[in-house]
Formats: sequence, C-alpha cells, structure tokens
Amino acid sequence: MSCKSTKVAPSVDFDHSCSDSVEYLTLNFGPFETVHRWRRLPPCDEFVGARRSKHTVVAYRDAIYVFGGDNGKNMLNDLLRFDVKDCSWCRAFTTGTPPAPRYHHSAVVYGSSMFVFGGYTGDIYSNSNLKNKNDLFEYKFATGQWTEWKVEGSLPVARSAHGATVYNDKLWIFAGYDGNARLNDMWTISLQDREHACWEEIDQSGEIPPSCCNFPVAVCRDKMFVFSGQSGAKITNNLFQFEFKGHMWTRIPTEHLLRGSPPPPQRRYGHTMVAFDRHLYVFGGAADNTLPNELHCYDVDSQTWEVIQPSLDSEMPSGRLFHAAAVIQDAMYIFGGTVDNNVRSGEMYRFQFSSYPKCTLHEDYGKLWENRQFCDVEFILGEREERVLGHIAIVTARCQWLRKKILQARDRQKQRTKRESSEESDEGAAGGPRDIPTGNRPSGTQPLLEVSIREAEAQPFEVLMQFLYTDKIQYPRRGHVQDVLLIMDVYKLALSFKLSRLEQLCVQYIEASVDLQNVLSVCENANKLQLDQLKEHCLNFVVKESHFNQVIMTKEFELLSTPLIVEIVRRKQQPPPRVYSDQPVDIGTSLVQDMKAYLEGGGLEFCDIILLLDGHPRPAHKAILAARSSYFEAMFRSFMPEDGQAAGVL
Repeated sequence: MSCKSTKVAPSVDFDHSCSDSVEYLTLNFGPFETVHRWRRLPPCDEFVGARRSKHTVVAYRDAIYVFGGDNGKNMLNDLLRFDVKDCSWCRAFTTGTPPAPRYHHSAVVYGSSMFVFGGYTGDIYSNSNLKNKNDLFEYKFATGQWTEWKVEGSLPVARSAHGATVYNDKLWIFAGYDGNARLNDMWTISLQDREHACWEEIDQSGEIPPSCCNFPVAVCRDKMFVFSGQSGAKITNNLFQFEFKGHMWTRIPTEHLLRGSPPPPQRRYGHTMVAFDRHLYVFGGAADNTLPNELHCYDVDSQTWEVIQPSLDSEMPSGRLFHAAAVIQDAMYIFGGTVDNNVRSGEMYRFQFSSYPKCTLHEDYGKLWENRQFCDVEFILGEREERVLGHIAIVTARCQWLRKKILQARDRQKQRTKRESSEESDEGAAGGPRDIPTGNRPSGTQPLLEVSIREAEAQPFEVLMQFLYTDKIQYPRRGHVQDVLLIMDVYKLALSFKLSRLEQLCVQYIEASVDLQNVLSVCENANKLQLDQLKEHCLNFVVKESHFNQVIMTKEFELLSTPLIVEIVRRKQQPPPRVYSDQPVDIGTSLVQDMKAYLEGGGLEFCDIILLLDGHPRPAHKAILAARSSYFEAMFRSFMPEDGQAAGVL
C-alpha cells in the first residue's frame, strides 16, 4: 500500500519506525500485510544487545522478549524487548537477580510472567565451570522482577536443548541433553501456586520419541508436537504428537503421503516450529550440512505437509540454526541464530500467516460415510455375502469400475421392476392383488440398489470405501502382520478397481511397514495374491547383507513354501540387475478433482433429486447436498417429496 498524498486521515498514521515505512500505513488494527510475505524488520543494534544464537524468544502482548544465548564468545543473560508496533528495540527493565548466563535453555509465557528453565551455563571463552542447570526462574512483565522458584522434592535432571511448553496451567519439559546422554523423559510443574509447586515425572505411553535434543515443540489442537532433532547418532524427520490427557505418544506416519505430493521437511536440528490456527510452521535448522530457508507447513487436520511459497515482494531470511521464533496475532517473528560461517545474527524477520476458511470437503464426506445417512446402494460382498452400505453419487464419482457395476445393477433392477409391473397388471386384470408390500420403507424413498461383488471381502472393501469418501485411509498399527496383510488385500482391490491413488497409498504403507518380524509373512501373502511389486520389495529386503542371516534362522522361514525358499536362496546367490524406470508414477485423481468433474456434468445420469429454484428445475444429488449443507440434511431427514422434487429459492 503506497501513499503519494500528503494528507492523511486522523485515524491513519504513517509507521515511521519501520525500514520500509513509505510502503505501509499503520491502521488502528495494525499494519496491512500481504499474505505469506517475509519482511525484514530493524535489526538489534549492538549497543542494545549482542547478536546471538541458542537464545529464546517469547511473545507477550505486542512485544517480543529475547533472553540469553551466546554471542560466539560469551554466554548472555540480558533481556531484550522488541515492540512490534513501533518496530523498536530496547533493553527490558529488570530488577532482582536474573538467571546466570546460559544458552539452550527454554522460556515460556504463563499469565503475565515468563518462565525460564534449565540450559547450559559457564564460561565458554575459558571453557570453565560449564554445566547444565535445572533451575526455574520467573520474570514478571509488569514489574520487571526476576525471582527463582525454589522447589522442594524431586527435580528433573539438569539439561539443555530440551523442549518446553505450557498447557493446562502447567509447564511441561521434554527430553534434552544432560551432558552425557540425550534424554526422553517428561516432567511437569503447576505454575498456579508457587508455594505448593512440585515437579512430577510423567509416565509416558505409546510410541515415545527416542532420546533427542535440539528440537522444537508446539501445541496445537490440545496436543503437543515434536518434530525432528538430534536423536542419538541419528537425525530424523519424524513428527510425534503427545496427548496431554492420556499421556500418550503417537508417531504420525508419512507413508500415506503420495509420491508427487510434498514430502515432510528434510531431517534437521536447531530449527524452529510454531503453531497457528490448525498449522505447524517449521523454519531453518541444519539439514545434512545445509542451512535451508524454506518454510514448511503441516496441516494437523489433513496430516499433510507443504512448502509455503513466499509472496513476490518478500525479503527472505537466509538459512540459519539455533534461532528462535514466536507468534503475535497472525504473524511469526524470527530472531537471531547462527548463519553461514558460524556468524551470529541480530536480524528480526516477520512472516504474515494466512487464515483462510478451511475446506471441509473431506471431513463432510467422511461424516457421510461414518453415519451412513441417505444410503442408496448396498454392496453384497464375497462368498459370505456380507453387506456394506454406500452412496451412489460418491462411489460413481470416484471409481469407474464400481460405476459400471452400479449401472449394470440398475439396469437389472429396472428390468425386474418392469416385469413385476407387467405381472401386477396381469394379476389385476384377473382380479388378483394389486399392491406390492414395501416393508418399513418410508414414503418417498427408493429401495436400496443391490450390487454384488464376489471378488471383495467386507473388511478391505470398507477401507477402500473410506478412501473414496476422504482420499485417505486410517492406517492401522505400522508393522503388525495382520494389519499389513489387510492393507495388502486393499491393494489387491485397488489394482482390480483401477484406483491408482489408492494403489500408491497402499504400496508406500506396506513397504514402510516391512521389517524383520513380518517380511516373510508379507512376502508369502504377496506371492499368493500375485502382487509382484511387493514380492520384489520383500525379496530384496530379505537378501540384504544385514538381514539375511537373521531371517533364514527364524521358524517362519522353515515354514515357507519350498518354491519361495528356493527363490530367496537364488536371489541371494544371483541378485538380478537393478532396473531403473524414469516413467512418471500415476498418482491418479484426487477427491476434489473427481467431484469437480462429476458436478460439472459427469454425474448427471445419477442425479436423484430435482431442485426447483424460482420454478426452474436443477438436477442434483441428495447425498452430496446433505453432506455439504446442514440445511439440506435437515430437509431430507424431515421431509422428502415423493416425486423427488424440492422447492427452493436462490
């Protein structure tokens, strides 16, 4: 927003303190910003505070507070304040005894105070008195008072490079480094009552992250998330979520991400992660000897990653590690860090989030699948003739193979109805009964269309149906044999029904789930189902140098069919040449693409209701309308005209 006029309305003032103030006006509700714009703000002058890394930042009201870190020579314990409205730096007012100089500590805000825990202290210049701490300090923003909390009872082991957050009036501390080993314990302390506060170690369950340090944590949707970090000798790019209520950890799998869709960020450490709305934003860190500066975004609801494309007028920060980030209103602020050549930074950057309404298409159709309202088709499956309900509109939009089956079944139903009508006329002419009983079917509803599919069993077919409605499948426990075999059955159906997207999901899940315990079962099942790609993956897994001896010594190997044992031995003796294909992988069409084509005319022959809009008829699909609009859902539940016509006004 540029300004050429010298006249400015009284309620609008220039923001003179920002480096590019001629471009921006500060309104009473804050500066207007382009979505996804990076903006370089005034750096911290050396006379206010040193450039630094391994520090913390927190947001309180309209200010960012920077504490501690190191400047390359010394550890720091000064407290800096950056006013986001004035874009100005100053030293924060303090009184009392602050924490000793330190870095790799944690800082959180609770109420009107900042709490600093732990970190690494000592004189790094002379390499003396270096040690980790487990002390807890409070800084009151209103008075500037520093006080140390003297807590009785057991304490967390002293640590640095840990994760910390506030939830439910408590400070939560996770993992870190104690000077000898990396940790993965969790402790919590109530911040409500200083006099009676005590530390409590949390009994964690589920897929607990491995011991790690130099990772960020963020709270979103009442869960704490941990991404990447240094874990033992490894650096991973795993994302874990922790449920505060049940103290349960879950590793969020990335196997469901389609090839061609954005992968998770590269493994890294020393990065930042903040939460805004339903998203987690990951920036920077050291990733395989590089310092990337892309901004990665994780959608907690859809469990998908994407790389945010910055606006064209962005002033991008360079890659860095051991910086710090915080959120104020709808923007993220990043300060400091170590940039190229081990140089400390004093830069401040602002990133403008977007907050568009969330697309609920997948959730709406998912609910339609779960509650099975307005079903109009019943699939009869396998030899046991198990029955699964569905909606013709969704199924025919997503799967051409099932569409043909439904059309064939509909033709048979029409012929049968025609015959029955003819027989009824004959009986009526002869004085016989004229009415055909309709059971308990309500007036105005059509009988369920029955579609027989002998090649599908109910359990894998239900997983396939879940995919048709939501574009994803609820993955079972990774690595458990029965669950992997179930997804193999789903994969077999995906091949038969020509669902490329589902094929890719299944293959990636299965390949990621194969391990030493289940590889032979998976291989035998792939052989039986003639799933050659998965069989190849299993054979190559078995004959790996680090796997082969362990696998052939198992009891399961002795129980394998003789031809498969022979094939494994031959594969070990004479590995086939590797074949590389540069053919692009067909990832199929998405739910959004399929429904767009369907509603633009591809689904016209399956319309089952007519909307009269100002007297003009508009064919539509009852299930789709009910799934997407509570107005139509209520209408169809309480009233459904016998002629299938509903009046409405636009």
